[in-house]
Amino acid sequence: MQIELTVEDSDADTTYPLWRDVLREGRPVPRLADPAGTFHLAARTSDGRLVGVVRFSPARCPWRTAENPWQLRGMATDPTVRGSGAGRALVAEGLARLAAVGADLVWCDARVPAVGFYERMGFAVVTEQFDKPEGGAHRGMVTVPERRAASSVRVP
Repeated sequence: MQIELTVEDSDADTTYPLWRDVLREGRPVPRLADPAGTFHLAARTSDGRLVGVVRFSPARCPWRTAENPWQLRGMATDPTVRGSGAGRALVAEGLARLAAVGADLVWCDARVPAVGFYERMGFAVVTEQFDKPEGGAHRGMVTVPERRAASSVRVP
């Protein structure tokens, strides 16, 4: 299923409810502090409905050394549009922006069911499975943004 989407800059207040509802099953959780440089992206349908969110922040990677590392966090898509390209569009846009500012590594704690998605986006698994108390089983993953330009991901 492909749907018409736009990816736009957003803010934490807009992205938080979908992040909370999808990743924390509606349980309230403390809001993340946004280090300088952090940006949030939102995917919307043609009628303006928010269907995906992601946050990118400059952050040291716990598994790899890099001069300009960034963390992908809070990636969530509305379950009703999974497989539509919303997640691909958000990650591709974020990686393209990070490549443009010289990021040399992007890392994430990927939920185990999402590992295949991130692998298709150019990320590699670099850790064994580990549990996060608030989110279950995860794997550490990394990518180099220059390897994956936004134009190589096809989204309608």
